[in-house]
Amino acid sequence: MLSRGFRAVSAVKSAGVWAVAHSLDDTARFCRRGRCSPADPAPGPGSDPDQDPVQTLHRLCLDRFYVAPGPGSAARFRRGLGCSYGPLGEELRRNLLARWWSSVTRSRNRVFGVSSSLSGPAGPEVQVRVVESGRLQQILDQQDLSREQLIREVRALLDRSGPARTSLLPGALQQFVPSLELVGRKLPFGLAETGLCFRPPDASGCSAEFTETSLVWFCSPRTSSQWLDHWTQQRLKWWRKFALSPSGFISSEVSEDELEEPASRGVRISYDFPWGRESLETLWSRGSAELLQTHNGVQSKLQCRDGRKTVPHVISVSGNMDRGATAFLSNSLQQLSKEDGKKRLQHRKVLKLHPVLAPVKVALDIGRGGTVELRQVCDGLLQEFLEAEIFAWPGYLETLPTSAEQLNAKYDEMGVLFSAVVGENTLESGLLQLRSRDTTIKETMHISELKNFLARYISAADNI
Repeated sequence: MLSRGFRAVSAVKSAGVWAVAHSLDDTARFCRRGRCSPADPAPGPGSDPDQDPVQTLHRLCLDRFYVAPGPGSAARFRRGLGCSYGPLGEELRRNLLARWWSSVTRSRNRVFGVSSSLSGPAGPEVQVRVVESGRLQQILDQQDLSREQLIREVRALLDRSGPARTSLLPGALQQFVPSLELVGRKLPFGLAETGLCFRPPDASGCSAEFTETSLVWFCSPRTSSQWLDHWTQQRLKWWRKFALSPSGFISSEVSEDELEEPASRGVRISYDFPWGRESLETLWSRGSAELLQTHNGVQSKLQCRDGRKTVPHVISVSGNMDRGATAFLSNSLQQLSKEDGKKRLQHRKVLKLHPVLAPVKVALDIGRGGTVELRQVCDGLLQEFLEAEIFAWPGYLETLPTSAEQLNAKYDEMGVLFSAVVGENTLESGLLQLRSRDTTIKETMHISELKNFLARYISAADNI
């Protein structure tokens, strides 16, 4: 029965339509047939994970709450797919999306946010449809159906199923005409959006969701090439701004044989991962064909003013922020070694995420002194940080005894910018000890200065 199901799906695939099931049962059936691997690859005999940068990164992200464990976690993480994020991973992605949104909507006048339906147009490429798995199973279980009948039944089910979007571009093209009155029919202007999209199966055979960012820029045909160059420079600058090693982020022209219709030119912004170069953001000069097609070729309602009446050209900037988060995790991981006072070699992993991206800005712990009083002080600090939207880690709530060295190692791997220790001196004079992730230097600071210090530090890093 399974082989018959696969023949049907293969035949439907040839018609340019893919099915995405609502339950994991269908995914499991496909995996058992070897279409994708749900399990993470196990290290080979005698392999040392610390010598493999990919395994080292993934293991750290699992241990330090960036990625949730589960079947296929490592494979999805490596491929830049929407894996299950842990608390810190979700905060990192939120920070990244917030910075993207700010950079796009504030870098130019007349860039406006929009929102399109998740079940809207799936774009001109291969469609992805959401199929009720129980109904598909009923069709596949009908043993008396011929191959042709089975194909017809599956096709009919797909036709009745709603499309899932594979790109945010169609939504922006649809909202072009309603936005014209907002801008007085004057070019240029842009529409920005972030949201979940679905990727058709790749070589592994598995479909997946990912978080896409999209800027669709409408401009005069005579200036489209200059605008593509402008946005390429802006986007590469943005990626490098938050990188520990900016040279890992590069831009390159898309070769002519890789151009996607109807684009006349394309640029990719990529990152050199340990496993190879992957695209993070793609910019296309798309002309006006898709805009005309979306609005049934009626040029009169699309014409704008830019010195003269014209149908605008479209510049699209689309990014994969799940892969972007992985790029910054990979770029920020440092493995350092130094000798301690007894000439022993100490190894230290540090996740040096940029201050505005780092999920945890400060960790709060208690030293010697009255536990109840010190916890009350930490509770007060934590509330201050919450009100100031500074993510603090409540380390003082830990019940297991941990040495200062172990705490520092844990916080470095979590990417925590600073760790503050509240102790007897805090109760007596208001002074606490503050340690920096990047310098490992410890300094004394008055408790009343901590919140403002952190806010200034993050703001200064964002403005560089």
